[in-house]
Amino acid sequence: MKKQRNFSDDFPKADVRLAIQKGIKQATEETKSFKTSRTRKIVYTLASIAATILILFGSSYISPTIASSLSQIPIIGTVFEQSNRADLHEAQKHGLTNIIGETKTVDGISVTVDEVLYDQNNISIGLFIESDEPLPEHYFGSGMDMTIDGNYPSYLAGEYGEESLTETSMTAIQQIVITEEMPDAFELGLSLKGEKGEQWDFSLPIEKINDVKKVFVNHTQMVDELEISVPDLTISETGIALSYEGVDGETDFAESFGDDVEFRLTDQDGREIPGRTGGVMGELVGDKIIYTSKKQFDPIDESVTSLTITPYLETYDEYGVISEDQTIKQYKRKNNGETVTFKSFIVDLE
Repeated sequence: MKKQRNFSDDFPKADVRLAIQKGIKQATEETKSFKTSRTRKIVYTLASIAATILILFGSSYISPTIASSLSQIPIIGTVFEQSNRADLHEAQKHGLTNIIGETKTVDGISVTVDEVLYDQNNISIGLFIESDEPLPEHYFGSGMDMTIDGNYPSYLAGEYGEESLTETSMTAIQQIVITEEMPDAFELGLSLKGEKGEQWDFSLPIEKINDVKKVFVNHTQMVDELEISVPDLTISETGIALSYEGVDGETDFAESFGDDVEFRLTDQDGREIPGRTGGVMGELVGDKIIYTSKKQFDPIDESVTSLTITPYLETYDEYGVISEDQTIKQYKRKNNGETVTFKSFIVDLE
């Protein structure tokens, strides 16, 4: 009778991690002559898998504990893949991300810039963070600071989110909303600060993805004293960016509704395109308030030939639908019952 081997519940993650890191280091040295990030991604992945296999195949049995632990060890270039963002998944699928794999360690906390995506909507940065000690929530505050060729941009908006893997490790995604002042290629400076004053600094050359299609819309409509405009859409494999501009004759931000304007997109068959709209910048210029924003929507495929765009007010109550084809919408201001009416419009993508 064959004797069954016994395994401890304490899985040697440190050994596995060390082997993977050695494999990555070897792959890094071997890929210095490669020109494309896509090639680097393949070599990094193969090296990581090979390092893991060398450890595991020393035994003929893999316990559930080992399998569970292995599932939590990310391979370089997979932080975006593990997120719930459709645009990042599409970027992975089409090989649009830049694999970085650069690690800095400060006071026992290692921060790895895993991969970066620069599209028409955001600069997205995937991080893997590992500590010798348990990491509390919000240890890194609101995320990373950014510079463009060494200079701070005049306006910066975005979001930062973390996903815990274990008590001592997590992934994080930092997204920075694109503004007009950002060139197509530049040196991206990144700085992450810890709760105790630690600081991790990175400098990365990045380029915007190719094959971004611009569709000129040039639609304008007046709503009370607010003129709203949609100059254009930009579309790529990673999603849609809708440019919004508003000019309001009302100079009181509390009374103006220009920052409440959002947009609903549906295709020619009435299917709604999920959006991540928001983030409006308003500025008082003379006797007018000027609003600008980039509204973000999920990727679409080649079956979408036209889009119906419907402006609406995010924080107002919908009052009714005028016309049978639902191309005109009314909204009621909550504080005084004043109504606001928007008209839909169609954009041909072919």
